Amino acid sequence: MGTPHINAENGAFAKVVLMPGDPLRAKWIAETYLKDVKLVNQVRGILGYTGFTKNGKRVSVMASGMGQPSIGIYSHELYTGYGVESIIRIGTCGAYQNNIDLFDVLVCQTASTDSNWASQFDLKGGTYSACADFELLFKTYEVLKSKKMPLKVGNILSADIFYDVDPNSWKKWAALGVMGVEMESYSLYATASRLGKKALCLLTVTDHFIKPEKATSEQRQLGLGKMIEVAIEVAESFA
Repeated sequence: MGTPHINAENGAFAKVVLMPGDPLRAKWIAETYLKDVKLVNQVRGILGYTGFTKNGKRVSVMASGMGQPSIGIYSHELYTGYGVESIIRIGTCGAYQNNIDLFDVLVCQTASTDSNWASQFDLKGGTYSACADFELLFKTYEVLKSKKMPLKVGNILSADIFYDVDPNSWKKWAALGVMGVEMESYSLYATASRLGKKALCLLTVTDHFIKPEKATSEQRQLGLGKMIEVAIEVAESFA
């Protein structure tokens, strides 16, 4: 069995998939945090792996690529073609708020967007509010509290534009309390909701729109570790 963009065999994916954007990051996560790892997909360089956590729970890791169309494709095919029940996006973002610091882990309860992704649902001028699965979100809350990590839960902007011609466009979102910006969560949440599945987005802050802070490539990898550990602990509860 396969889909147009995934050539894995039946049963190759666990019920829970961790989904970074970068294929090489997916490889690093699988090889660093899982054991008995198997490569199950590499179509178009989108690497997917399945292995076991230190507690013996079967979990998969697969890249999403960049942007809402890409994660929309892969999440849809994992949900409908491979029996995946939960996808936890683990990515990076830029922060919009002063009370958020570099390397904070953001839990994205809802996602706003500047995309027309929801237009496919023919809502007659309405606006669809995309949100995380509550059970995934609540378990993440419990894990963060148990680890005494800063708790930052709220709305994230899933943008289609990285190099915006208006350098101040982010301020209108910040004024509404949006925590920061990335490029995938809205379409993941909308896809999961439409298919009756679970989704959650966790983000590590690696850039800041207010503070003069920016992570180096080495800091990015090291800073992602605490988010990945949280995501794995959450995934184990749904594996």
